[in-house]
Amino acid sequence: MPGRIRDEDIALVREKSPIADVIGEHVQLRNAGGGNLKGICPFHDEKSPSLSVSPARGLFHCFGCGAGGDVIRFVERIEHLDFAESVERLADRAGVQLRYVEGGSAPARPQGQRSRLIEAHRAAQEFYAEQLRTPAAATAREFLTGRGFDEQAALRFGCGYAPDGWDALTKHLLGRKFTPSELTTAGLARETQRGSLVDRFHRRLLWPIRDLGGDVVGFGARRLYDDDQIEAKYLNTPETPIYKKSQLLYGVDQAKKEIARQHRAVVVEGYTDVMACHLAGVTTAIATCGTAFGTDHVGIIRRLLMDDGVTPSEVIFTFDGDSAGKRAAERAFANDDKFLGQTYVAVEPSGLDPCDLRQKAGDEAVRDLVARRRPLLDFVLESMADRLGLGPTPGQNDQLQIARQASFLNEAIPLLARLRDRSAMLRYAQRVASYAGDTNPDEIGRRTMAFQRGDKRAAEVAPSPRAPVDERVAADEREVLKVALQLPAVAGPAFDALPSDAFLVPDHRRLHVAIAAAGGTASAVAGPQWTEAVEAQLPDTARVIVPELAVEPLRSGPQSEERYADAMLARLQELVASRQVATLKARVQRMNPLEQPEEHARLFGELIALESHRRVLRERAIGGE
Repeated sequence: MPGRIRDEDIALVREKSPIADVIGEHVQLRNAGGGNLKGICPFHDEKSPSLSVSPARGLFHCFGCGAGGDVIRFVERIEHLDFAESVERLADRAGVQLRYVEGGSAPARPQGQRSRLIEAHRAAQEFYAEQLRTPAAATAREFLTGRGFDEQAALRFGCGYAPDGWDALTKHLLGRKFTPSELTTAGLARETQRGSLVDRFHRRLLWPIRDLGGDVVGFGARRLYDDDQIEAKYLNTPETPIYKKSQLLYGVDQAKKEIARQHRAVVVEGYTDVMACHLAGVTTAIATCGTAFGTDHVGIIRRLLMDDGVTPSEVIFTFDGDSAGKRAAERAFANDDKFLGQTYVAVEPSGLDPCDLRQKAGDEAVRDLVARRRPLLDFVLESMADRLGLGPTPGQNDQLQIARQASFLNEAIPLLARLRDRSAMLRYAQRVASYAGDTNPDEIGRRTMAFQRGDKRAAEVAPSPRAPVDERVAADEREVLKVALQLPAVAGPAFDALPSDAFLVPDHRRLHVAIAAAGGTASAVAGPQWTEAVEAQLPDTARVIVPELAVEPLRSGPQSEERYADAMLARLQELVASRQVATLKARVQRMNPLEQPEEHARLFGELIALESHRRVLRERAIGGE
């Protein structure tokens, strides 16, 4: 039988582990009166704080989900540990030496899995940090110094180096009495086809990734050498019992106290950006770990901010100023309504990220970047308008311009509908109207409220009937949708990657959205189940188009359906590229190259690349004519 921790030691652990301090590592707590504290519960999603903590009694309780107990029970639930593992975790934190019933200070029971994996990562981090000081790690050190990070910065963030050879870390940890199973479970090593054990990371610069409690649970590894057999620039620890990338934020262990104190979190895009921000004085900077910012990340930040809608709080995203950064901003806004505080974006006009900005202009420039934040919705609307070739003044009232304005409104109205403040919604309706020609702001407000009520058809904006879509363009759009319904495996990722403005005909655009909502073509299998799934995403009055296009013969003629499908997809992609070329040309022509030489050169380079891409698409599309 495994040894049992002595009762008096368990009592000592409770005594040495103030419940407010332990819970405070995960949740921002505030005075609730009567000696109690309150916070946002980490065990369920909620808007207002329902977690109550009684320091005097050493207990917590959530009036929302019913979770409750003492400090040990909290650790059990938050860390997914059993009772003994939770006591051991708290003992390590409090510096308590545990004794077991069988006698002696060493555990007679086998340590819990989490404790062993944490110990393995602690040993690995120490090993990698030592390797960073060796001659073999010169390239890794040059990478850091080249980005403005000295030895003290590397020590502060625990940077390390994975040496050459296949099993340097593995041998080291096996020598520390860790088992092969523990190393593979931890993601520190992997088993080859021949059954031998090798390191996961080789010849890479490493950043340790810590959880809220400060324990190392994984690593992020940066490619340094051109001959690295793994081409990915960054390689992270795989999903393990202790490493869940959707639930981790790099730098949160160093930033959490300042996030709670300042009621502000700054979300950057990479490990070096976190380092640069902290060294520049922006001590609330954090980053995701090789994944997009998602719902779980929102929950972590809200708990640290005490984002209850009462105390003002801010979440500031930093993005590169390029098209990828703008798309990232639009994705980030998808979680905006999950925050009760304000969301902002900070973008350097020249496109520099915080790390590059610190190198070029110093610490003050990084602090100024954050200080010049803009509301996230402002940036998203501007990016959408720019992507569609619209400006904050009425454009030419031609067919293409009207279609672009309708597309913009159909994308913007759902965003406005998520605003909680009615006055803010009406204010943004004015901004949206400025991008959409002579559209009446009151009409935008009416459509937004219709969307809020769930009446999406009343909210949708169609291009003016005075400017019908060209018949050839409409026919090409129809053929591509037939391909998506009849040959989804052929349409695949190419169809799914088409932007929202690829379809100018309202019915076609609506069907494109429905196909995406049904899961996209890449994972679909042709047949009744696929068309039924698409129909389910459309209102009853709009479903007739699905069976119609699902049985209408393709205009493939004698050529194979697969070749024809590829050609038609290329044709539609070419049409999209042609619109983008026209928009980019207009921007370049309006720009004075002497006043904005860098931006002019960048846009001109994009234009050349886009023209080349369009020519390639045209060659592919010839088979469809």
